[in-house]
Amino acid sequence: MMLTDEQLDRYARHIVLKEIGGEGQHKLLGARVAVIGAGGIGSPVIQYLAAAGIGRLRVIDDDQVSLDNLQRQILFGTGDVGRAKIKVASDAVRRLNPDIVFEGVPRRLNPANVRELLEGVDLVVDGSDNFATRLAVSDYVTAAHIPLVSAAIGQFQAQIGTFSGWEEGKPCYRCFVGDAFDAEDCDTCSELGIIGAMAGVAGSWAALEAIRQIIGFGGPTAGKLHIFDGLKPEMRTIRIVKDPACSACGAEAPKLA
Repeated sequence: MMLTDEQLDRYARHIVLKEIGGEGQHKLLGARVAVIGAGGIGSPVIQYLAAAGIGRLRVIDDDQVSLDNLQRQILFGTGDVGRAKIKVASDAVRRLNPDIVFEGVPRRLNPANVRELLEGVDLVVDGSDNFATRLAVSDYVTAAHIPLVSAAIGQFQAQIGTFSGWEEGKPCYRCFVGDAFDAEDCDTCSELGIIGAMAGVAGSWAALEAIRQIIGFGGPTAGKLHIFDGLKPEMRTIRIVKDPACSACGAEAPKLA
């Protein structure tokens, strides 16, 4: 399918990049991406993926906008307080890019519904705020062979990792964090604080990584964790080792039925 004249104009700055071009833009327009969470990380992810021309965006979030979100969740304004985040996200995507099919899912993801909510997507970006959700997502996408871009923030730090645990020698997210599961024990930004712009760093970075994975340009990043320290500021990268005994991607891990 040829790009329309309007699409050639809209995505011109992508198309002139040799790493993307018309073929890469076609890949973006045909991609199906799920975004877990429409909060601080999800806000820039949703906007940049919509602007980039991701053909189908599935956003999963059951929360409503509150006043204390606005310091870092730039998808929302004061007039949105009390509205469902999914509704505001849908309006924003519609304004940004009519090419995009937006699927808003106002539900909380858990192990019982993860397959239903994520089935059929090509890539998942996880910006959720607890280990229970992150591990449920990771276990499913590992079994289903769906690439995972995981982004997290705290105080002055952002972390970005790409996981493909079904591949030989590549870890999954569970290899990274272990079997931590009790969400009530997780530190939250309401307790520890966070500088709002750090959410923009993490979300923009996650959107870039999603685009890289879909098109396939640049070097391999699966199994690496990139850590940005906003206090110094500086970045470092560590390699995550695959856990041979991992319950999700190890030799004895169950297969997806």
